Amino acid sequence: MTERTPLLHYRLSTSVNESEPRSPRWPGGSRQNSGRHHRQQQPQKLSIFFGVVVPTLLSMFSVVVFLRIGFVVGHSGLYQAIAMFLVAYFIIGMTVLSVCAISTNGALDAGGAYYMISRALGPEFGGSIGIMFFLANVCGSALFVLGLVEAIVDTFGMPEDGSMGSSPYHVLPSGYWWSLLYSTGVALLCLLVCLVGAHIYAKATFLIFVVVMVVLGTVFISFFVVPPQTVVLPSSSSFNPALNGTGPTVPTTANFTGFKLDTLLNNLNADYTVDYTTGTMMTFATVFAVMFNGCTGIMAGSNMSGDLKNPSYSIPRGTITAVIFTFIIYNLLSVLVACSCDRVLLQRDYGFLKEINIWHPLVTIGVYSSTLSAAMSNLIGASRILYALARDDLFGKVLSPAKKTSHSGNPWVSVIISWFLVQLVLFSGKLNTIASIVTIFFLLVYAAVDLACLALEWASAPNFRPTFRYFTWHTCVLGIISSAVMMFLINAIYASASIAFMLLLLLLIHYLSPTSSWGYISQALIFHQVRKYLLMLDVRKDHVKFWRPQILLMVCNPRSCVGLITFINDIKKSGLYVLGHVQLGDLAFVNLTLADSVRHGVQHLLFISGLGGMRPNTLVLGFYDDCPPQDKLVLPSLSTGQSADLSGLSPELEEPPLFHFPSLRGSLDMQVCKGFADGKVLSPQEYVAIIADAMKMLKNVVLARYFNNFERSVALSPPSSSPGKGAVFVDVWPVNLLRPDSCSYVDTCSLFLLQLACILNMVRAWRKATLRLFLCVEEGRSVRGSEEKLRQLLKELRIKAQIHSVSWDQQVALHWQRQEAWTKRNQSAEMSTDGKKPGFDEEEENEDDYANSFPSNTTRLSDDYLLAVNRMILDQARPAPAVCFLYLPRPPADTRRYTTYLHQLQLLTQDLGPTLLIHGVTPVITTDL
Repeated sequence: MTERTPLLHYRLSTSVNESEPRSPRWPGGSRQNSGRHHRQQQPQKLSIFFGVVVPTLLSMFSVVVFLRIGFVVGHSGLYQAIAMFLVAYFIIGMTVLSVCAISTNGALDAGGAYYMISRALGPEFGGSIGIMFFLANVCGSALFVLGLVEAIVDTFGMPEDGSMGSSPYHVLPSGYWWSLLYSTGVALLCLLVCLVGAHIYAKATFLIFVVVMVVLGTVFISFFVVPPQTVVLPSSSSFNPALNGTGPTVPTTANFTGFKLDTLLNNLNADYTVDYTTGTMMTFATVFAVMFNGCTGIMAGSNMSGDLKNPSYSIPRGTITAVIFTFIIYNLLSVLVACSCDRVLLQRDYGFLKEINIWHPLVTIGVYSSTLSAAMSNLIGASRILYALARDDLFGKVLSPAKKTSHSGNPWVSVIISWFLVQLVLFSGKLNTIASIVTIFFLLVYAAVDLACLALEWASAPNFRPTFRYFTWHTCVLGIISSAVMMFLINAIYASASIAFMLLLLLLIHYLSPTSSWGYISQALIFHQVRKYLLMLDVRKDHVKFWRPQILLMVCNPRSCVGLITFINDIKKSGLYVLGHVQLGDLAFVNLTLADSVRHGVQHLLFISGLGGMRPNTLVLGFYDDCPPQDKLVLPSLSTGQSADLSGLSPELEEPPLFHFPSLRGSLDMQVCKGFADGKVLSPQEYVAIIADAMKMLKNVVLARYFNNFERSVALSPPSSSPGKGAVFVDVWPVNLLRPDSCSYVDTCSLFLLQLACILNMVRAWRKATLRLFLCVEEGRSVRGSEEKLRQLLKELRIKAQIHSVSWDQQVALHWQRQEAWTKRNQSAEMSTDGKKPGFDEEEENEDDYANSFPSNTTRLSDDYLLAVNRMILDQARPAPAVCFLYLPRPPADTRRYTTYLHQLQLLTQDLGPTLLIHGVTPVITTDL
């Protein structure tokens, strides 16, 4: 754990103390070429509009908005069409919430949904779902290419029987192989654009976006200004039953009636029939599969995460904007179509919008533009996912060629591989043929994204606190269930085969891939929900993202520690919580460890407590002072307002049957025990030695003072007459107040304070409490600059707190006066000319001065300074906080100075109320995803 400290400090310094943007982090987890010179060479990143909104809108419009909106209404009717859109957008809405939550929980890199899933669920799920998402984008690109070719053939193609077309523009040969040739040409065009790079693609998509918006505007206008007319339906000799005498005559014309009530009534209910392009009988599931392809573009912005300026900011806002806009457009178009077009026109002519447009070529241009953009979007998205998979080395050398990039950072090999697979899918020939496969692949990916968010939420990891909060585990579960149900409704065979293929990939990666450093959500879930399987926890897979307090609280007597026990229970964050007690005497318990002193007993407990991966990482001790203990385990017959001291009662009442704990310190049986005059069995020297031992064992240490009368209900309900009018505060001082020559608040210990305070604030009972963070500054330093750095740090750590700047020049002046006095005494002692050694009194004075040198030989603290700092804390505590968090320094290396160290802590915390002195030895917080 200590090896992670430099890395954590580096990341914080680059994000807080420097003005340069964060250097790119590859999916493997390490920063490469993170120097300032490299950052200047990076190409300009994309904004929220160009990088997310435009690609997402064009991907979601794609084929459906111009070529399949009539198909959906014509077969399913207006009622079922709107129901389909509601179901589809409910599914993608739940997924969008999960995407927004994950993308705002830390730095996001290239790979889109694959990066989110792999960093949340681990390499097994991430790799298998990444392959499925890659294949979904490949098939989606092929689907949109086929949609574009279908529109081209419909406009310029000659009939398949070789007869002359009805229009002079019908000049292109038709047929399967000709369509394959046209598809190959379109795919090559997409390849050339994607090979140039993401920024040329962004510019091209913006132009296409403008064209599509203009065409959409003319489509809406046309419904109101174009007069009723008769439209000639396209011929379909391949699937015309009348030619073989096997069915009724297929109509050759249909009407655009304009807005009529009869037309609307005829289009309200479903009328599923044979698809005139494939000859397949349509059902709710098959129509939904085609329609859902217009909703699968929600990941277009996420796929560009590596090319965005600020992915965590852009992805949620851009994706939600695009989803709302497309939902409105789809439903408006459905209503307009149902009110103005015959059912036959909708069922037999997928390109009818161009026939009723104010200028026919406009719709054709819109179809070409939207489908071409969607094809390029899926192709470039597939290449980015493949590149991320290759960089993570989940499949070994199989994908190693896909790592190659151009000088501008474009993964050209991945683009070529993706294009080649698209070319293979084009052999399917028809859009509706592969629509079901594409839909199932995307539904599977959406379910996996919801699963990743659900796992993070259920794991209750302290570091999972996304800035996007409009989601719950209920939305994740609904997204998973709805996606799974629709998969099997569309095609149970395809759905089962896809899941089986994903599980096969999962097992393959599990046994063949190297161990990653991303953090395993399985470990966090096992910790939180399956504690009986403790031996399954692997400490080698522990990660700072999923750190939580695992506490060993040492209590002398539980009777007097009820308030402290309750409070520590609030900050354990579902972690291991062990109450420890060292009994000096004969054997008394089944599970025990024998020790000759309290210090050795605590050492043993730190070694043996817990099981498997659940072992204490934090030691909590009550403070060593003279506060008399009070018995909180009163008899039921006693009122809460009476004294809790049972030492004067009869022996029968002194030890109630339910509470077989020893009597409090100071009673008769403790006086006869071997101990100190005040009834304590622990000396100040041994107490500080326990603290030093725990830190040497890499355990975090917390000292709790003034918790003997602590009651949570009272602390969280201050009187309304107080200056804060009933407000509850938790004060945090992340600076080492015993080192006035150092005011750093980004070291490991300071971050540990912030993490514990944030964990307390996440507990339901403490959520209404406000964190107050105090920043100590000296005159002459930039107060505003320090506040801005600290505010930026809190923003990156996703911690909400009020920042208060405190001037402590007077306190620091007392410290330096002591320093100068000590230096002068040393100089006068050295200039003594009698040649004699210092006397006994002089040695004692020098010894005291040296003892005050904690925590280093250059820092000598006086009682005046400590009392001044104590008064400063009391003055800032207006209104008084429910609890105060202070920085606990390390004990001095010289054991002879332990008593002085404890004396300094007593003066520092005098009369502060419930106070925690905290020292963290391991990193527990991160800004990464």
